[in-house]
Amino acid sequence: MQRWLRTSLILALAALLLAACEKAPPKQTAEVVVVTRATLPADPDDAAWKDVPIHVAPLILQDMVEPRLLKPSTSEVRVRAITDGTRIAALLTWKDSIKDDLPGPARFSDACAVQFPAKMAADLPAPQMGEKDRPVEITLWRATWQAVVDGRGDTIKDLYPGATVDHYPFQAPPLEKGSPVQREMEARYSPARALGNPMAGPRQRPVEDLIAEGPGTITPAPTTASEGRGRRTADGWSVLIARRLPDGLAPAKRSQVAFAVWEGSQQEAGARKMRTGWIPIVIEAKR
Repeated sequence: MQRWLRTSLILALAALLLAACEKAPPKQTAEVVVVTRATLPADPDDAAWKDVPIHVAPLILQDMVEPRLLKPSTSEVRVRAITDGTRIAALLTWKDSIKDDLPGPARFSDACAVQFPAKMAADLPAPQMGEKDRPVEITLWRATWQAVVDGRGDTIKDLYPGATVDHYPFQAPPLEKGSPVQREMEARYSPARALGNPMAGPRQRPVEDLIAEGPGTITPAPTTASEGRGRRTADGWSVLIARRLPDGLAPAKRSQVAFAVWEGSQQEAGARKMRTGWIPIVIEAKR
């Protein structure tokens, strides 16, 4: 009887220890530690993120250049990172009680960004979007773009379900849908799209690659090679941003990274944002 009881207690203790290990949260690190995997996860909910170390990055006001942000909003962003040796994926999670993913007058989108120096050097450019002749590379994600990629249309009825539209000339019944005349009429009433304005949509991906050499100099990169995907969580956002591995970031070397978060409900856009300074980033040594 005692032997049976002793065995039962040992098994119960082992089960409790195993459960505790399974529920133990990933370790938090003072720098962004990138782990190496054979493939990159394609979704914020991928199980591959489960045991990746977390860096908790406190966010500060962008109050150095106009338009400044003078009222704090998002306090921190949690960062995890994985590389396959060629590309790097960063998972950013933060709390935001209000979902802002609709465009329109006086509306601002929730967003986040990852920034790397274009070249690794001991003397880094300013984390406020670089300096002249010392550029930074930025990948920006927006909730409004994600909604379009996820299938939301961009008509008045899509954005305002309660709206009533009397008539659009390019949707007149006599016009055959897809005909040259119909397409020409549609372009006439969508001038930004007709001119190829990249902000006019439709979006094929929810991220955009940018280059900057200081505040007010941000421009689109020649092409956007990065990928991204954002998901709404119970208390905020979880966003994956994947891009090529920055120059100089390798297991034997270190680099720097910075992050930014915009809260649409607080009218944050452009320079009005919460941000970090440069944060050390290192690829974890193989075990």
